[in-house]
Amino acid sequence: MDDSATPNSAWPVLSIERAKKGSLVEKIVDAISAMVASRELRVGTKMPSVRQFAKCNGISTFTVVEAYDRLVTLGLLSSRRGSGYFVARHDVPALLPQTAMFATPAAVDALTPELYSGASEALPVGAGWLPPEWYGEDTILDAVRHAMRIPANRLRGYGHPLGFPGLRQYMASTLSDELFAIEAEQILLTHGATHAFDLILRTLTKPGDTVFVEDPVYSNLLSLIRHHGCHAVGIPRDEHGLDMDFLAAQARETQPKLMFVNTVLQNPLGTSLTQAQAHRLLGFAEQFDFWLVEDDIYRELTARGEASLAAMDGLRRVIRVGSFSKTLSPVLRVGSICASASLLPELVRVKMLAGLTTSEVNERAAYHAITARPYKRMVEKLVSQLAEGRERTTDLLALAGMAPIARPRGGMFVSAGWQQAPSQDCNGKLLADQALKSGILLAPGEFFQLRQPASIWFRFNVAYSDSPQLRNFLQSIRREYGIS
Repeated sequence: MDDSATPNSAWPVLSIERAKKGSLVEKIVDAISAMVASRELRVGTKMPSVRQFAKCNGISTFTVVEAYDRLVTLGLLSSRRGSGYFVARHDVPALLPQTAMFATPAAVDALTPELYSGASEALPVGAGWLPPEWYGEDTILDAVRHAMRIPANRLRGYGHPLGFPGLRQYMASTLSDELFAIEAEQILLTHGATHAFDLILRTLTKPGDTVFVEDPVYSNLLSLIRHHGCHAVGIPRDEHGLDMDFLAAQARETQPKLMFVNTVLQNPLGTSLTQAQAHRLLGFAEQFDFWLVEDDIYRELTARGEASLAAMDGLRRVIRVGSFSKTLSPVLRVGSICASASLLPELVRVKMLAGLTTSEVNERAAYHAITARPYKRMVEKLVSQLAEGRERTTDLLALAGMAPIARPRGGMFVSAGWQQAPSQDCNGKLLADQALKSGILLAPGEFFQLRQPASIWFRFNVAYSDSPQLRNFLQSIRREYGIS
């Protein structure tokens, strides 16, 4: 039967069992599959548009897109370009339900896919992404649609090895106005910040070289350095900044090749270096002849006027890494390297050896998003939401007897814990594994420190931490282990 009747206006409001186990996407897929199987939706019926469905059900358009895509993969829906989605069949595949395909793991480590994929049904308290609606999803979806209208003549090659020229030119203009003078030819686009770190390590280090990192440090960076066979040395960082005396002593002893540093809104602490500390760090880099890689992906989430190593140095000894994952969406995977004109050609060569080019479609989407009129307002709103989230998270953690290990200056994270020292019976990693059984994804201090932490602490994503589920878990753990 091929009935193209349009569903009545009331049907898009689904009866979604939100308390039921499983992700919201899975629940939508299950609900629509049931309607198809029962013939409530007939073959040929046109589905509501993504925006209509999202608005009627009070959910994110990103969630609807993912649910529709899964239904297309299962063959229950078909997608017709320019027309929308239509019911394609009535026999529901045996693959449903999908929950088993996206099961939460029994234990978690620093490279657990669920910390990055968003596929787990667990509450992503330890994850590094924000809810899609916080990013300004309409702006991003409009940018992606615009990017898909790529000129036909651009489909012939792989794209420019440096990346989409329009985005590089816009970045050069913006950075020159706000931070430091730079030409578009000094900007290399990457597949996110982690890709940028990898290219820098491939270009400037060899196995056995010493690389300085902050301690605590972004966990994936630490794993990457070790993967390249380099020796990672942690420079203690706390609320007051880096331990400069320790840094100088280690530099004198180990002769590092380079150092990675978050100048502003450090991950996981959320703190920023003072201008004085940044100047002193540049002095050590000059004195001991090592590169500084400035991880600057949180710059747009902080106030103007914060210290910038790249601005102070003029890219002589500093390599700046940027990303749009925190202000647009991590799905776009667009990052950047800003470097001196003498260093960039070698970085380009290594990029081409490792993968030729990056996605021009993604880079066009990022360009259209950041040049759109709503973008600045969107970032301002995001900063405000994060500030409110940090306050709520800090209050919730206090109820569980937890205190921040540093007062964040802004950004996405509050790192907090108990003063109790870890033991075999109770440490952050064990508690994170226990949290998974309660449907909560935590990121313990063990993921971010080179040695066993002196206390039990976790990095909390403020967008997901204002939750009774988290509060009840932390309070129960405190009672169970007698934590103080």
